[in-house]
Amino acid sequence: MITAAQMRAARALLGIDQRQLAAMAGVSLPTIQRMEASDGTVRAVVGTLMKVIDALDAAGIELIGPEQPSQARGRGVRLKERE
Repeated sequence: MITAAQMRAARALLGIDQRQLAAMAGVSLPTIQRMEASDGTVRAVVGTLMKVIDALDAAGIELIGPEQPSQARGRGVRLKERE
């Protein structure tokens, strides 16, 4: 899953606004706004959530889950290394 904070952080790393993320994911602006206004884990239709996650992945964002390898514990976001 992805949290609202991860979505906002991912957009910040990419330097894009909510409208641009909506266009990248093929979803509406109000959908992105609603997702980012969630408290904690984003609640959305699974298909819509996957569109957003796939768009972030294609843009070079890696979402770090709470149990994934990292220097510390918890969730996070990082830019993937470009080859």
